[in-house]
Amino acid sequence: MNEEQLLKTPLHDLHLELGGKMVGFAGYHMPVQFPLGIMGEHKHTRSKAGLFDVSHMGQVTIHGANAALDFESLVPVDIFDLKPLTQRYALFTNDQGGIDDDLMVSNAGDHLFVVVNAACKDRDLEHMRSNLSDCNVKMLEDRALLALQGPAAASVMARIAPETSDMVFMDWRPLDINGIRCFAGRAGYTGEDGFEISIPADAADDFARKLLAEDEVEMIGLGARDSLRLEAGLCLYGHDLDSTTTPVEANLLWSMQKVRRADGERAGGFPGAEVIFNQLANGASRKRVGFDVVGRAPVREGAELQDGKGNKVGQITSGGFGPTLEAPVAMGYVSNEYSTIGTGLVALVRNREIKVNVAKMPMVEQRYHRG
Repeated sequence: MNEEQLLKTPLHDLHLELGGKMVGFAGYHMPVQFPLGIMGEHKHTRSKAGLFDVSHMGQVTIHGANAALDFESLVPVDIFDLKPLTQRYALFTNDQGGIDDDLMVSNAGDHLFVVVNAACKDRDLEHMRSNLSDCNVKMLEDRALLALQGPAAASVMARIAPETSDMVFMDWRPLDINGIRCFAGRAGYTGEDGFEISIPADAADDFARKLLAEDEVEMIGLGARDSLRLEAGLCLYGHDLDSTTTPVEANLLWSMQKVRRADGERAGGFPGAEVIFNQLANGASRKRVGFDVVGRAPVREGAELQDGKGNKVGQITSGGFGPTLEAPVAMGYVSNEYSTIGTGLVALVRNREIKVNVAKMPMVEQRYHRG
């Protein structure tokens, strides 16, 4: 896809004005970094507050008398018991138990508000419309999505929208900011405290500038977004998760509440339930783990993992330099018998052997505000 064919977010002109280095990403023209640089942007987010344009994500509303129960037919997650004005991480699974996308679902009171990944949103929309025939499923085409992340995010938001002060991690609520109807969830993709704010597209530029006028806030690109989420042990769809990877293999069992498991009150009923329940009972052949990398050379996606005898035992799915740790970090999949923390393996990088050790995730402590 050439540059002329790439879609633009409502903040495109602002990105250019701020000196953003633009690249194609999921069909959009997006900033990979700003003059501060990926390292500086990463550290600024960890110490103060970073503003991310995530308007390329899909924002969907689902209305229906039984929308929550109907939605459970698509995900191995408890949506029916999700309290009003809260949100939850979820997974679209397929008949083989694989993950077709990961998403956020909010109980907006009289409807569900769903945010899906940019590269999957057209497919996801068709999936929901085809399988939720009793619901009205609508993609919101006229909204932007901004993420304010970092230890100063809460104080910045409190100045602009005081009603966010009592929100805790995974709360969601409608806001009125200077007469503009917004939705905000206290969550994010960096491991830091923060908010994701849905705002009308025509108000996004002014709102972003208002946030950037605060001393603590800098605009952050895709490069630092990736290094932040990697240190926080968070998956990137299409890399660490895909349609051949089950929630058990992906080490995402925490996202499957007991009520939806084999012995739960509303067990199963979602695609691939039998495959997933079998792995829950008997184990999976592989597992997603984190890695400490010995030395300074990064180990990137696609690198083969071997045991001490030259046998392939896994593969890196995400890797790079962790600015907070000042060291390379990575995650990937290994055969289950090699998944114990501390297990030493070898990663092949351009025919060079680099030692790695299975490590606990997240690599950097998550600092969500839980109250």
